[in-house]
Amino acid sequence: MSAPILNSLRLYAADETVTAQIAELLATQVEARAPQVDNSASPTAGIFYLQGDLGAGKTSFTRAFLRKLGVSGRIKSPSYGLVESYKLSSFTAYHLDFYRFNDPREWLDAGFRDILYEKQAVVLIEWPEKAANLLPSPDLTIQLDYHEPGRYLTLSAYSDKGNLWLEHVNAALHTINSHDSV
Repeated sequence: MSAPILNSLRLYAADETVTAQIAELLATQVEARAPQVDNSASPTAGIFYLQGDLGAGKTSFTRAFLRKLGVSGRIKSPSYGLVESYKLSSFTAYHLDFYRFNDPREWLDAGFRDILYEKQAVVLIEWPEKAANLLPSPDLTIQLDYHEPGRYLTLSAYSDKGNLWLEHVNAALHTINSHDSV
């Protein structure tokens, strides 16, 4: 990744339900604000990198995110098929998984480059490090790290739109937390 981190937010999710709630908050922000933010470095509605060890919750996060965007039915992990696509009312969502790649150029050979430049696409990529530095910078990375019994999620913004989403997620979390303490 060549772009600098503009902002970062570290959250603890005690269980998968909390992880799903964070994913849903982010999806709400992406859906509401994607058309409002122009960023020529990232012409899609959004590019997200999901990073973490096997079983850290990347696919679970993605499922909650996609459900909130309106995907119904089964949401499969793209581990074997490499990509799953979902046509939504305002854009198309793509879920890519590069875990099985052995060479960074494999994602190019698989023909995914065009997906990253679709004007109305949300692209979620698991294991982006398997494509080395051949991918464009994301708008946001979601790093999931084990911390039993839950996970730490570190959301890092690399674009103005990613930063905007992150600021709104943080504000929404503060609103939720202030209502919980009343």
